[in-house]
Amino acid sequence: MKKSVSVLLAAVMTASALVACGSSETPATTTAASTTAASAETTAAKGETTAAAPAETKDVDTLNVAFVPSREPDEIVTATEPLKDMLKKELLPLGYNVKNVNITVGTSYEAVGEGLAAGTIDVGFIPGGTYVLYDDDCDVLLTATRDGLSIDSDDAKVWNDQKPTKPVTDQVTFYRALMIAGPSEAGKAVSEKVNKGEELTWDDLNGLNWGVMNPTSSAGYIYPALWIQEKYQKNITDLAHAVQCDSYGTAFARLAQGQIDVLCTYADARRDYEEKWQSEYAMKNSIWDDTNVIGVTPGIYNDTISASKTSATMDDGFKKAFQQAMINIGNTEEGKKVISIYSHQGYVEANDKDYDSARSAQELIKSLRLGQ
Repeated sequence: MKKSVSVLLAAVMTASALVACGSSETPATTTAASTTAASAETTAAKGETTAAAPAETKDVDTLNVAFVPSREPDEIVTATEPLKDMLKKELLPLGYNVKNVNITVGTSYEAVGEGLAAGTIDVGFIPGGTYVLYDDDCDVLLTATRDGLSIDSDDAKVWNDQKPTKPVTDQVTFYRALMIAGPSEAGKAVSEKVNKGEELTWDDLNGLNWGVMNPTSSAGYIYPALWIQEKYQKNITDLAHAVQCDSYGTAFARLAQGQIDVLCTYADARRDYEEKWQSEYAMKNSIWDDTNVIGVTPGIYNDTISASKTSATMDDGFKKAFQQAMINIGNTEEGKKVISIYSHQGYVEANDKDYDSARSAQELIKSLRLGQ
């Protein structure tokens, strides 16, 4: 039922907009192997948590890991390449000899969810909004932690008065979505109104060209839709001019060139695209000078690492080992560099109930779409 609803969401989005992963193999039979004490000692010396060394290891031919395309796919694949060897190294002393780690980027958020449901993807790095759509078919293992930001306010003007946003050392398990206006004439007009402390009207919003993400994207669609509904009693599909972007990189490129006036994104996205704004998008001013926040959502629980329930590889033992391996990786400087592609700084064990707010968000979106 959830998968059919997901397809319906995508279909509705396509209708309302102007524009618009490897196979899993079963683990081999258990083989006798010794785990060296040296590996455990090395891991412990780094301050990581270790499990008791197993008496034998299990061979896993291929571990299929997929990421959602919230950044440029080539950029994600390049940045996460070291994760392959890191996982092999961390899983071995935990009792699993993984021979090959296959990392892919889904063509869409739903593609990763469907892969988890089918078992062709073993582990997916997916946002909470995608997880709750596919929680019948996958288990949430970990929640990402992120650096907090120097600004945490539900007032758009505060984000503009205190920009640029900077990271702080405090780790948080939530983030906000922002509606960011660009340098087009219409974008400047609504920004000026916000910065004068004036309330935006529905006509102000409806007159803009919007860039939104996939309907299962928490920051790029779901929570901005809730913001619109709560403030204006309208649905995101009521916007006269909205285009679905395939990635945040595409959205920022369109914002820079004036093809869209405002985009929906995660709160620290401008930090991620600060360099590209001038180098790749050929803008004269900085991203901070050219953009302003016009809307802020409540906090959104962080991204998940979720495991397929149908994958033969992901039994309970391997899920626990994978949890520990990723926590260990997130506690190293090398690991932090890899996972920073998603602004993750580490991981904590997740609780399914943590994502109840995301479920509520999805239910409201469904009801709005079905006209209930």
